Amino acid sequence: MKKLQSLFIGILAIILILFLGVHQLEKASGMAGADTLTIYNWGDYIDPDLLRKFEKESGYKVNYETFDSNEAMFTKIQQGGTAYDITIPSEYMIQKMMKEKMLLPIDHSKIKGLKNIDERFLNLDFDPQNKYSIPYFWGTLGIIYNDKFVGKDQINHWDDLWKPELKDNLMLIDGAREVLGLSLNSLGYSLNSKNNQELREATDKLNKLTTNVKAIVADEIKMYMINEESAVAVTFSGEAAEMLDGNEHLHYVIPSEGSNLWFDNIVIPKTAKNIKGSYEFINFMLRPENAAQNAEYIGYSTPNKTAKKLLPKEISSDEQFYPSDEVIKHLEVYEDLGAKYLGIYNDLFLEFKMYRK
Repeated sequence: MKKLQSLFIGILAIILILFLGVHQLEKASGMAGADTLTIYNWGDYIDPDLLRKFEKESGYKVNYETFDSNEAMFTKIQQGGTAYDITIPSEYMIQKMMKEKMLLPIDHSKIKGLKNIDERFLNLDFDPQNKYSIPYFWGTLGIIYNDKFVGKDQINHWDDLWKPELKDNLMLIDGAREVLGLSLNSLGYSLNSKNNQELREATDKLNKLTTNVKAIVADEIKMYMINEESAVAVTFSGEAAEMLDGNEHLHYVIPSEGSNLWFDNIVIPKTAKNIKGSYEFINFMLRPENAAQNAEYIGYSTPNKTAKKLLPKEISSDEQFYPSDEVIKHLEVYEDLGAKYLGIYNDLFLEFKMYRK
């Protein structure tokens, strides 16, 4: 009898250990259940105070993880393992995730505050009727320059980056679509080109830029430009806003011949565990006071027209970051190129980086 009791107690102990182990594994993997919201976002892309405010208001514990590229985010969600309740991809990646059936449709009856979003940023081609996504931030790709080294009339177009006086004084963002795109735009081509001859021309032209390129980097551009380690850089508008705050000699330009207009939207992955919490977070971020606080902290442009009115005038009226409709009409949104051409762009970009001397 004692042996049976010992065996029974042993089995209970094993079950308890297994239960606790699974619970800890789920917690570590962002699957702790209804009391947790797991968010997957770009690095430094939300005011931490807002996360704390959301936790206090909602009662959820936020698990917050970051990614550094749309492709990395896509791969991790596709592979599974962590059940993210919210992620924030760019427009072309939203298209791809929709095609791969990786997203849950948005139940608009549960959304509060969509009326705050500027109509220009709703019902866009990558997600008609916003069936799968809610606008978060938008912006442009452009050129930032330091007026201590470069005159304001010297940098207005993509072609200006090839000027010999910029030798070893240009920094580029580390992205195939961005770098190939600026070269395509400089030639009058679409940054979504699938014409092999156009792509070859763009790469050949980039190869002539190598003597001017000091570095191809990511987030480090901010520090380098603020510290005046380079005269010119290609970067995103929000990154530029942060740089301008750090150095009064820096200026941001959107080339008039064309550039990238991008959108980052909130989506709910199909593997989400806390769908109720996902909607609460979306509604929380649609509130004008929260969207304004986030925009002022991050530096990117808010699509929330009500929030924009709450921003300081020097921010909301700055056409470097809230460009006019005339400027916007010359900009292009990245499209999902498909696996074949995404591979071609990546290969050509690698060729350019290896060509550098």
